[in-house]
Amino acid sequence: MIIIENKLISDDVIESAFVCDLSHCKGGCCEDGDAGAPLNNEELKIVEQYYETVKPYLTRPAVKEIEKKGKYVFDDEFGWVTPTLPSDNEICVYAFREKDGLIKCAFEQAYNEGLIPWKKPISCHLYPIIAYKGKHGDYERLNYEPRKKLCSPACTLGATLQVPVYKFLKEPIIRKYGEEFYDVLDQMANRHEAATNEQV
Repeated sequence: MIIIENKLISDDVIESAFVCDLSHCKGGCCEDGDAGAPLNNEELKIVEQYYETVKPYLTRPAVKEIEKKGKYVFDDEFGWVTPTLPSDNEICVYAFREKDGLIKCAFEQAYNEGLIPWKKPISCHLYPIIAYKGKHGDYERLNYEPRKKLCSPACTLGATLQVPVYKFLKEPIIRKYGEEFYDVLDQMANRHEAATNEQV
């Protein structure tokens, strides 16, 4: 385990390899899970702020679900999350499926088109790293938790390209924790790799 400030980081974050392979998974993490995407308190306001901008990207059933349940809902296990569509394999209401089956995020689509400055919920951006708050909120645990079947192609591609999880997720890690945090993580990962090679 790696400890940086009050963050406890699983060794898998630096030892395992991962690169999303959308040609195989089709963005399935947007519909495969026990609830919608977790949202922090700040993101609740952001979802409210940009909803009308992303609304044109949403399916009619999604809009109806949002009008019925709200732009976010509270889950007893995960806290505030995006609603999902039970009629469509529990897909996130802010996701839409293209003709080839690829699932895209409405917020990310609007971001890519320069309409909004927010890419998507940080919980989505960080995946397959999942951040857990400590019991008393004074620390965080960062675990690497890919879906066994869905993410198998990503694990294979990451291994082929030799890209560690934390390097693939450099952008969201910096977005959430800052460049200094990432630089320290990178330094510790390099030392860990060097020490491992010496033992071989």
